[in-house]
Amino acid sequence: MTVTPVPPTPLERAVGRYLRHVAIERGLASNTVSAYRRDLAAYLTALESRGITTPEGIAATDVAAFSTALRTREESPLTASSLARMLSSVRGFHRFLLDEELVQTDVAADAKPPKLAQRLPKAITVDQMAAVLDAAKGEDIQALRDRALLELLYATGARISEAVDLNVDDILGDDGGSVDVVRLFGKGGKQRIVPLGSFAREAIEAYLVRARPLLSVKGTATPALFLGMRGGRVSRQNAWLIIRARAEQAQLGIEISPHTFRHSFATHLLAGGADVRVVQELLGHSSVATTQIYTLVTADTLRDMYTTAHPRAR
Repeated sequence: MTVTPVPPTPLERAVGRYLRHVAIERGLASNTVSAYRRDLAAYLTALESRGITTPEGIAATDVAAFSTALRTREESPLTASSLARMLSSVRGFHRFLLDEELVQTDVAADAKPPKLAQRLPKAITVDQMAAVLDAAKGEDIQALRDRALLELLYATGARISEAVDLNVDDILGDDGGSVDVVRLFGKGGKQRIVPLGSFAREAIEAYLVRARPLLSVKGTATPALFLGMRGGRVSRQNAWLIIRARAEQAQLGIEISPHTFRHSFATHLLAGGADVRVVQELLGHSSVATTQIYTLVTADTLRDMYTTAHPRAR
């Protein structure tokens, strides 16, 4: 018995067009596109339960009903950030419908996401960072690999996904053949070049010469920079475990995550006098407003030092 497939509704086709648009034309990262797909699948389910199958059939009251249902659901309640992301996906979809002239009005224009409390990035001190990096000292291949990874994260502010996606050819040398800068590929495939400090250069060179060749023969040929003990590319999860293990060795008594390195990179640069727009470029932020949250961290540090040191501050 042959089952005839049910053709997609006009609304489903519109969502498909939108997802192709953000993936191909806007070049968004695959994880971001996947999040949009999940959010809009929930939105379509809600609309179809109301008998809506076309873009022009959606009214502002339908968007409002979806928003209310998200805010008030008792089973698996959403966090404020998840709610904001889902409503952002819906708003982006409706803007696309208007831009493509599939509808006459943007019925989601008034669907405001909740205001999120501003969370300051968690950075560790320079001494704490040095302790974590020193925990990876050693001449065995695992220590050389771990040290190179951690030094690169702190030297460049790379996201953990950017670091594990690096290939050997992304470490670029100077005229003398020594590693000098790293080519990182951020969200949407956006490329940036970030310099490497002397500690990171030495750690990466030591790894490339004394450790990576021994790891590469354990697996199939791969251009990946950071290799696991079986010769394959280090995964994000494995990189997280490396960081956690080295932080435990350092006995800091605090939780360290991959993003701790990125936050500390930005905070320490700004505290050292770096211009916020330079830090923006190094981090790969599209807007300086995203980077400016780190200035609040350094301002808090200055305030604490002032209160402690000035005789008339208290």
